[in-house]
Amino acid sequence: MLFNSYSFIAFFPIICILYFLLPHKYRKYMLLIASYYFYMGWNAKYALLLLLSTAVTFVAGLGVDHFKDNPSKKKLVLTGSLIFNLGILAFFKYFGFIILNINKVLGSFGGEITNPFSRVLLPVGISFYIFQALGYSIDVYRGDLDAEKDFFKYALFVSFFPQLVAGPIERSKNLLNQFDEVHTFDYRRMCDGLLQMLYGYFLKLVVADRLSVFVDAVYNSAGLNGIFYLLASVLFAFQIYCDFAGYSTIAIGASRVMGFRLMENFNAPYLSQSVSEFWRRWHISLSTWFRDYLYIPLGGNRKGKLRKWINLIIVFGVSGLWHGAAYTYVAWGLLNGIFQIFGEILAPIKKKADTICVGPLKYVHQILRTVATFILVDFTWIFFRATSMGHAFGVIREIVTNTTLSLGSDELYQLGLTRHDFRIAIIALLVMLFTDICRYRGMVIREKILDMVIPLRWLMVIISVLFILCFGIWGSGYAETQFIYFQF
Repeated sequence: MLFNSYSFIAFFPIICILYFLLPHKYRKYMLLIASYYFYMGWNAKYALLLLLSTAVTFVAGLGVDHFKDNPSKKKLVLTGSLIFNLGILAFFKYFGFIILNINKVLGSFGGEITNPFSRVLLPVGISFYIFQALGYSIDVYRGDLDAEKDFFKYALFVSFFPQLVAGPIERSKNLLNQFDEVHTFDYRRMCDGLLQMLYGYFLKLVVADRLSVFVDAVYNSAGLNGIFYLLASVLFAFQIYCDFAGYSTIAIGASRVMGFRLMENFNAPYLSQSVSEFWRRWHISLSTWFRDYLYIPLGGNRKGKLRKWINLIIVFGVSGLWHGAAYTYVAWGLLNGIFQIFGEILAPIKKKADTICVGPLKYVHQILRTVATFILVDFTWIFFRATSMGHAFGVIREIVTNTTLSLGSDELYQLGLTRHDFRIAIIALLVMLFTDICRYRGMVIREKILDMVIPLRWLMVIISVLFILCFGIWGSGYAETQFIYFQF
């Protein structure tokens, strides 16, 4: 079930009404059933995989707690949970990739291995819920959390429908105990959550889906003027941001309506002044997951600069691989790691520039750093969007060697979007940018709207809804479009 589908528009109010009508002791069971129903909307049989991963990590948590005074057995239980869950992830996500690369080697000798599982589909959200479950296992192992004894409560933690398939990747210390809280209906909180959802739909339907038409047309074409590849690459940065942040915002808002507090997943990332700052603001739940469960256990920054840089490369290489079984994703991850290393090397120069630039020059310097950061990040997005390494290098080559500004008056509008669509896209991007600037400065626009007098507040909401309905990009017959991160 997609957030931008008719079925969810009917599903969500029903679940909210049931949630507040039912006695507290029955709510978790209702939410658990609803979450599995939500997930089974894609492929019912893969709900068994979700249940299996949940059962294994639940039992592992109990086992770790049981052997808490026996370090070797405790470690063995955790290792078993990690191997099992990462094995599931590797099979569904990387088995075909491994076979493909083996066949490239064997092909030179005239051999080939047949993949008997070539028709097996990647379960939606598998990377998200497995990482969430493994985070719980590691927290219990470290003693940061007591093992959960209630299987249904734990199963709900792993499968909670708003964030099940594309995050945020929640921490057990944040979400698990919230299912014990008694949430009463709160009108202001409901309005706050609905406004978040509304903004998420704006990001997805008006911005991301509109930009995707142009980006897909350009990236699926060959021999175009390099200026189109450059523009499409810039717009893809905003497409993927608005698509993914749109999902996270809807998830956080939907949870907020019922009283649950999910972690923020995006915080104005394109206003960052360094690549390292970008990664503190982009996909925060995954970045902090890798920091806490991989980077710090590898040694973090405690063993000197060289070891720190090696750890960064490992973490971002794995992050790229987490996104998909392709060299393009690995290249994307490694480039982000490399840029952070160079940023740290150049830190003394940047610090000196910060002290020199005062007054109006200070703001010019900050803008230049923000633009430079966006250029570096956007360069890595080319690899993320490309279908192969050859495709990525081809796009870069066209941008560098075949870019001219002498375009025909209608060339731009023959790649999926009309002149009107581009105008709407520019307006929508300006709204998004304004919202991010406000957030960057600590101002929450939703709170300003909630503090308005009721007639003005409703006028704002009605205008927003009509704008999304009129200018959202809809598929044939108003069919919903998938979110980009569902493939991961």
